[in-house]
Amino acid sequence: MSPDSWIILRADHVFEDRLVHGLLSSTGVILVGPGGVPVAAHVAGGDRGETLGFLTHVRAAAPAGLRVVSPAALVTAYSPSLRRSAEPLLLHVTPHEVASIEHRLFAASYKDITDLVTKWLWPAPARGVTRYLARRHVHPNVVTLLSWALVVLATVLFARGWYIGGLAAAWLMTFLDTVDGKLARVTLTASRVGGALDHGLDLLHPPFWYAAWAIGRAAGGPWWSTALAIVIGGYIAGRVIEGLFLLLFGLEIHCWRRLDSRFRLVTARRNPNLILLTLAALAGAPVLGLELVAVWTALSLGFHGVRLAQAIVRRMRGQRITPWLGQAASGRTTTGSAFALERTA
Repeated sequence: MSPDSWIILRADHVFEDRLVHGLLSSTGVILVGPGGVPVAAHVAGGDRGETLGFLTHVRAAAPAGLRVVSPAALVTAYSPSLRRSAEPLLLHVTPHEVASIEHRLFAASYKDITDLVTKWLWPAPARGVTRYLARRHVHPNVVTLLSWALVVLATVLFARGWYIGGLAAAWLMTFLDTVDGKLARVTLTASRVGGALDHGLDLLHPPFWYAAWAIGRAAGGPWWSTALAIVIGGYIAGRVIEGLFLLLFGLEIHCWRRLDSRFRLVTARRNPNLILLTLAALAGAPVLGLELVAVWTALSLGFHGVRLAQAIVRRMRGQRITPWLGQAASGRTTTGSAFALERTA
C-alpha cells in the first residue's frame, strides 16, 4: 500500500473484515453496495477529495481511472480463517435493523468447521457475553489472559484429583476461547499479540491437562500409562498430520471434503475429549475417561492418517486438492454510524 493512500469508508454501513482487507490490498478502487451505491474506496492522496465527494453524493461521477467493484469482485466467498463460504457482509445501518445486523455480524464471525460444542452449544451464550463485553469496551486480550489463568487452574485441580472442579474451569476456558475471537472480530481489535496468545494457548494446553488428569489418579490400573502415552503422543501426531496437510496442499485437512468437515465435529481434540472425561468423572470413573480418550485418539489419528495418504496419492495422479467449500480468501469486520475518513500509512 502506498504511503500516501487513503481508505474511505461510509460509516453508515457495516463492512465484513474481508472487505476491509480487500480494500487494503487493492489501490485505486471504489466499492459499491446493492444498487451500485458507492460505500468505500482505497485511493491515492490526489484522488481523496473527489472520491470523498462521490461517496457522500456531492459529486455525481467517480474520479477517472478508478475501478468500481462489487463485494464479490473484491474478495472471494471462501474464508480459510473461518472455514466457511459466504458472500462478505455489506449492510446499510438503520435504527430498526440494528438487532438483525448484530446477529448477522456475530454469525459471520463463527467458524463453520469446528467441534460440536463450539458449533452448536456455545453460539447463543457466546453472543450474549460478546455483546456485554463489547459494550463495556473489554479488550479480547483480557479474555484470552483469563483463559490462560483457567488453563492453569484446571491443570492444578486435575493433578490433585479434583476432577469436577477442574472440569468446571476447563469448560469455562473453552467457552471464553470462543468469546475472545468473536469479540476481536466484531470490535475490530484483533492483533498479532492476541492471535499468538490465543492460538498458542489452543496448541499447548491439552497435553498438560491429560498429564495432570493422569497424575491425579496415580494408581490407575495396568493401562494407565499406556493410555496417557497414546493420548499425548496421538495429540502431537495429529497436529503433525494437520501441519503436513497444510504445508503440502495449502489448506486445512478438515476443509478438504465434506467428510473431513463432519469428522471435525467429533475428532479427538479438546472439546470432544472433554465430553468423554466429563462423563467418566460424573460416573466416578476418571481412569475410564482417559482410556476412552486414548481409544478415540487412536481411531481419529488413523482416520486423518488415511486422509493424508489419500490426498498425497491424488496429488501424485495430477489431481488438485481444493477445499470443498470454495476458493480461498481472507478477512475481518468494521462498523460505524457516520461518514468516516481514515488515513493509511
